[in-house]
Amino acid sequence: MNRLSFSEKVSVGFMLFALFLGAGNIIFPPQLGQQSGENFWIAIIAFLITGVGLPLLGVITVAKSGGELEDMAGKIHPIFGIFFTAVVYLTIGPLFALPRTGTVSYELGVKPFLSDATAAHAWPLAIFTVIFFLITTFFALNPTKLIDRVGKILTPLLLLVIAVLAIKAIVTPMDGSGPATGSYIDNAFGEGFKQGYLTMDFLAALIFGIVIIQALKGKNVTEKSAVIKTTVFAAFVAAIGLALVYLSLGYIGSSSFQTIGAFSEGSDIITHSANVLYGQFGNILLTAVIVLACLTTSIGLLTAASEYFAKIIPALSYKKWVWIFAVFTTFIANIGLAQLIQFSLPVLFFIYPPAIVLMLLTLVSKWFNDSRWVYLFGMLVTAIWSLYDGLAAAKITPQWYESFVSVMPLFDMGLGWLIPAIIGAVIGYIVSLFTKK
Repeated sequence: MNRLSFSEKVSVGFMLFALFLGAGNIIFPPQLGQQSGENFWIAIIAFLITGVGLPLLGVITVAKSGGELEDMAGKIHPIFGIFFTAVVYLTIGPLFALPRTGTVSYELGVKPFLSDATAAHAWPLAIFTVIFFLITTFFALNPTKLIDRVGKILTPLLLLVIAVLAIKAIVTPMDGSGPATGSYIDNAFGEGFKQGYLTMDFLAALIFGIVIIQALKGKNVTEKSAVIKTTVFAAFVAAIGLALVYLSLGYIGSSSFQTIGAFSEGSDIITHSANVLYGQFGNILLTAVIVLACLTTSIGLLTAASEYFAKIIPALSYKKWVWIFAVFTTFIANIGLAQLIQFSLPVLFFIYPPAIVLMLLTLVSKWFNDSRWVYLFGMLVTAIWSLYDGLAAAKITPQWYESFVSVMPLFDMGLGWLIPAIIGAVIGYIVSLFTKK
């Protein structure tokens, strides 16, 4: 069979949506909604560009290139391809995204039901994350179709719960938004753009694209044009789902300020809002679905990371990598959600722009005959500008460095690296004209 029916294509789209839907998708939109205040629409549009648009392009790029992220990055050099891919797997795996599934599950699923005195201790989070990642490890060590079945049931259920909350928030709205705070006051677009990085969905898209391709091959869909068309269709289905989730949760956060007060974390905003809208039942329902959603995502992330590292370092078996990453992840998760997000900011702000440039260059590779010089100069120059964003997130900003990078147009919007990337790519193309293979 070389073609899928429309309903089968939709199911592939929902599978991709289920892969994306995790902890970050739930906690960051409400936080943006509340903190952006009167500038909500500017901020959420910017958030959708990086949180929806980039993952959509990422999946399409992988589908059209027909290769994995390692192949794309390897156009600069095979060693760089392995290194860059390993960094991405570690970022969306045991360093940040994977432990975040455990901490968000705790923040939404356990903490709201604990007394303030108990929640102030470290041991409830420790106990929960040990149990959570033991369950994750069990399924990662014994992968079965149960994971897919849970995902297929869970995704529509989670969408339903979010829709019910959003409709209730619209029909019987809370008391309204508050003033914009922080960077949202003067630079709502730039802040929203960068906040979209935190979902890590674009980095995940560079991995998930090949997952869809392999799934289609399992259904005997091997013709290149059919694979590309189906994957692109699935990417749009997933993008529409993500956009609806972000808009719904962002609106809930935006309208919640006058009712529940200000909170610094999105997990607190969504749990208090659910309680206002539907009482204790709202929290229980939201808790059950989100904990299962995070669990399903954590199984997928742990499995993917372990498989890749078992491939590049075969001296350790897949099962050993599962245990190594599970133990490490449990330790990282106990740093706490706020600290975990803070630690991830410098890495994400640094790695995202070069990854975006890699994707864009791959899309237009025919224009420059896939020359490695174009990739090299384009990504290298981009890294110089994105390194500043990473250092700024870590609150390490040498004055001379800021003076150097801030002269570029779009700097305040978080896109100061864009024009340097274009210049770098052009320089690489000129070099390629004078360089023999």
